[in-house]
Amino acid sequence: MTEEISRPAVLRLAQALAPAADAKRPVAAGKRRLRRRLVFLLLALLLAAGLGAAWWGRRGTASVHYVTAPASRGAVIQTVTATGTVNPVLTIIVGSYVSGVIQQLFCDYNTEVKAGEVCAKIDPRGYQATLDQYIGQRARDQATLDKDRMDLARYQTLAKQNSIARQQAEDQLYVVHQDEAAVKLDEALIEGAKTNLDYTDIVSPVDGTVVSRNVTGGQTVASTFQTPTLFLIATDLSKMEVDTNSSESDIGGVKAGDTAMFTVDAYPKRLFRGTVTQVRQSPQTVQNVVTYDAVIGVENTDLALMPGMTASTQIVIDQRNDVLRVPDQALRYAPGGLADAGAGALAKGQSRIWLLRDGRPVAVPVVLGLDDGAFAEIVKGDVQPGDQVITGETRGETSGQGTLPPPRL
Repeated sequence: MTEEISRPAVLRLAQALAPAADAKRPVAAGKRRLRRRLVFLLLALLLAAGLGAAWWGRRGTASVHYVTAPASRGAVIQTVTATGTVNPVLTIIVGSYVSGVIQQLFCDYNTEVKAGEVCAKIDPRGYQATLDQYIGQRARDQATLDKDRMDLARYQTLAKQNSIARQQAEDQLYVVHQDEAAVKLDEALIEGAKTNLDYTDIVSPVDGTVVSRNVTGGQTVASTFQTPTLFLIATDLSKMEVDTNSSESDIGGVKAGDTAMFTVDAYPKRLFRGTVTQVRQSPQTVQNVVTYDAVIGVENTDLALMPGMTASTQIVIDQRNDVLRVPDQALRYAPGGLADAGAGALAKGQSRIWLLRDGRPVAVPVVLGLDDGAFAEIVKGDVQPGDQVITGETRGETSGQGTLPPPRL
């Protein structure tokens, strides 16, 4: 039979156990706080992993996009590039043979002149006075000659009659010869004076157009040491030429008869065409750079080209028409930028291009012909017009997918 415990006894037992319970309560609270921190840290790691997975999933898979160009049939033109100057075919320098003051000007820039037309006149008064002086001197010497001739005839008659010594007649003959020489000298001086007087008229020697005038009215022209240039006259501006400077590495392929094309700054959208008329043997050396002059003839019927214009020329040294060709970028492409890219070895004289077939790059060995810097001729190879030749590649995101920023922890 269970003994019944009185209420006072229970109270005393509770009071006795209370200190022990109070001593264990701080330890249990610390363990609970540690467990809560571990749980929070684990949840944070799981959250970060979830966000990273979501970001990676929405990031999209990088894909390779190939840049292609079709193989085509067309012309491959190899050219030599040079810079030149537009000039008239024939330019006449008009100078002055005599010195003096420019009295009158009859020609100016762009004046159309005919052969023999007076363009300028030097003051002729000094040369006219010299001519008059020589004419008077000749008249005097001619009179002396006439008198001495009459005396010679008389002396010769008297000498035959033995009226005078023969020596006197011979001396008179010598005097006559001197007079004849003086008269001839006077005539030469007169001709020289007439020539100088004629040179006071500056005339055009050809039909043409005045392209330069280097003299003004009242200017003194001195021709003592060097003939001054007064005018430049182009014979025919409807026919021009371009004097190009080609480097010694390019001039070997240039020959007379080659087709040439050029542009000038005045007409950047217009292409002029001409023909190489001459490759000059004379070298020009500037700062140890050797160039040669290739002359290009061009028609200028509309007079659009003017003397002195700078021309950017291309001389066609070789041309293939209607050939299979691919862009030059295709010759430098390899998947991933690798030279071999897993393709087989090439035979001697072969090159490799990549074609896009069924969405995949395929290496095709080819034999190349003429290359003009933009297109290369395909002489042999498994390439047909219209085949998509790979010229490059880009790597980007899959279409339709965005990019999320990485999570910040």
